[in-house]
Amino acid sequence: MNITILGAGSWSIALSCLLKEKNHLLKIWEINPKDAEFLSKTRENPLKLPGIKIPFDIPITSNIKEALNSAEYVLCVVPSQTMRSTCKTLVSSLPEERINKIKGWIIATKGIECGSLKLMSDILLEEIPGLSKDKIVVLSGPSLAAEVSRKIPTTVVAASENIELAKIIQKEFSTSTFRIYTNNDLIGVELAGSVKNVIALAAGICDGLGLGDNTKGALLTRGMAEIVRLGIKMGAYEQTFFGLAGIGDLITTCISKHSRNRNLGDMIASGLTLKEALEKTVMVAEGVETARSVYELSKKYNIAMPISTEVYKVLFENKSPKDAVRDLMLREAKPEWWS
Repeated sequence: MNITILGAGSWSIALSCLLKEKNHLLKIWEINPKDAEFLSKTRENPLKLPGIKIPFDIPITSNIKEALNSAEYVLCVVPSQTMRSTCKTLVSSLPEERINKIKGWIIATKGIECGSLKLMSDILLEEIPGLSKDKIVVLSGPSLAAEVSRKIPTTVVAASENIELAKIIQKEFSTSTFRIYTNNDLIGVELAGSVKNVIALAAGICDGLGLGDNTKGALLTRGMAEIVRLGIKMGAYEQTFFGLAGIGDLITTCISKHSRNRNLGDMIASGLTLKEALEKTVMVAEGVETARSVYELSKKYNIAMPISTEVYKVLFENKSPKDAVRDLMLREAKPEWWS
C-alpha cells in the first residue's frame, strides 16, 4: 500500500510506526516547513511523543503535492478545525486526475467542525471533487498514541458504508498489537469519537475538584446516555456507542493520564482559565472546540445534553466547575431511561 499521512502530530507518528510494520510505502505531510525539516532530521517530536522515532525511510515534507504524488490511500490526521483548509490546500495543489487515483480516504481525526457542525467525512465529501462515501473509512477506538507507538495492545474499528473497503483497511492496518474490527456505522463512529472528548473534559474537571470514583462512574454512564441521544437523532445505530468507538474510547479517554482532554479539564478545575490551560497544553485538545459544536447540536436537535452543556458553560461562560457539578446534581428528577 502507498499511503500518505496528512499531519505530523503524535497520532500521525504512532500510526506511521504501526504501518511501517506492515511494510507499506509511507509519506508524512507536515504543514509547517520548519517542523517538517526538524522531524526529517531528528525523526522525533520530543514534545508530543518523546522517545518514539519515526522510521528513517519515511519521507516528511511540507510540500503537499510531493507528499501525494503517488498515494493510493490518504490517512487524515490533522486537527478537526483545520480539516477543511487542508482539503482546500490539497485540491488546489493537485490535478483532478491525481486525486481520482486515490482509492481510499481514512479519517483518524476526532472532532466536529465549529460553525458548520459537520463531521470530518462531511467535510471531505464537500471539499474533495468527485469523492463518494464508498471511498471513506473512519478509524476510531481506544487508541492513545503514547501506547500504540509503544506496541501496547488495543483494538479499534474501521467504519465505512463500503464494508469491503473497511475490510481492506482492517487487513492492511492490523498488527499483533493493533486489532481492527469492521463497522458500517460511519456517523455513529465519528460522533462517538468526537463527543467523548467533551465528556473527558468533564472527567478531568471531576479529578481537579477531587471528586471520587462514584462520581466518575456516574459521569461516564450519563455522558454515554447523552452521546447516544444525539447519535440516534443524527441517524447513528445505538449499538455502535456500546462498542469500541463508543464506551471503549470513552472509558480510556476519561481515565488515562495520557488524555489531553482529561488533563485540560483537570487544569481548569484546579484554577486555571481556559486560556492558561491551553497555553500549558502541547497538543490539540479536540474537546474544547467540539464542546462548542455539541452545544449547538443539542440546540439544533432539541436534545437534553446536561453534562455537555455544563462543560460548555465552564469553558466559555466562566461558570465555576463547582457550580456546574451542583447544578447537574440538582436538576429535575427523572427516570433513568428517557429520550
